[in-house]
Amino acid sequence: MSGFVEKPEPVQVPGLTHLHTGKVRDLYRNEAGELVMVASDRMSAYDWVLPTEIPDKGRVLTQLSLWWFDRLADLVPNHVLSTELPAGAPADWAGRTLICKSLDMVPVECVARGYLTGSGLLEYDESRTVCGLALPEGLSDGSELPAPIFTPATKAAVGDHDENVSYEEVARQVGAETAALLRQSTLAVYGRARDIARERGIILADTKFEFGFESTPEGDRLVLADEVLTPDSSRFWPADQWQPGRTQPSYDKQFVRNWLTSPASGWDRKSEQPPPALPQEVVEATRGKYVEAFELLTGNSWS
Repeated sequence: MSGFVEKPEPVQVPGLTHLHTGKVRDLYRNEAGELVMVASDRMSAYDWVLPTEIPDKGRVLTQLSLWWFDRLADLVPNHVLSTELPAGAPADWAGRTLICKSLDMVPVECVARGYLTGSGLLEYDESRTVCGLALPEGLSDGSELPAPIFTPATKAAVGDHDENVSYEEVARQVGAETAALLRQSTLAVYGRARDIARERGIILADTKFEFGFESTPEGDRLVLADEVLTPDSSRFWPADQWQPGRTQPSYDKQFVRNWLTSPASGWDRKSEQPPPALPQEVVEATRGKYVEAFELLTGNSWS
């Protein structure tokens, strides 16, 4: 069993209809039919949404996504319409709220990998493949792949695992033409972002995107949605510390994972018991990594 340790009650705002409470984001619809996406400070790990929040996390995710959307706009359109705070919304929503197009979402997590780690490494160790794609012998944790690969996954509900699937399974689910477009767009965006991050001393090891279709007079077009290239959806590694064959230092929630699986937490990941609250030092260290990623990538100071 997993999911929310303490599921929050949605904030009620006049003129907004609450649609969904996700691991991190709360989704509403306004009277114009547009989506209102609010990034909370919630933290998830090991399929649990933890009882402790990370201050500023939602704002970092939102502002970093906006920065990336600007740098990817010539490759693929995105869903952002406005960052204006809806009338009557709480002040805490400032900087963490996006007004977005309502899209027909594709039910696939579009993952690009340039390096071998995580679930990809587990599969590779068993079969020398990732999502059915054959890889050369001799790779280890953190190895750079010969070329970036598209390794899709199914979207899971809160508390469930995303599951890696083959490209052929994606084509079966959404059609060959859409599958090819997803792969092409995913690898193009990853390639652009990888190069930008590398210029700033950061390795973009892997990342996941979500896409949807927008109806236009010229026909349906693919649109990049949700968040993009944040420490929640990507593995960012400091380039000057990269060393294949070990777990890499990273700008993400690794402090949280490490503490939860340490004797200090007293939590058994394999049990059905919810994880405990995070200690203050873990909260501060995790916030620091999110802010550091934002500052290194954008060149802007977090205030």
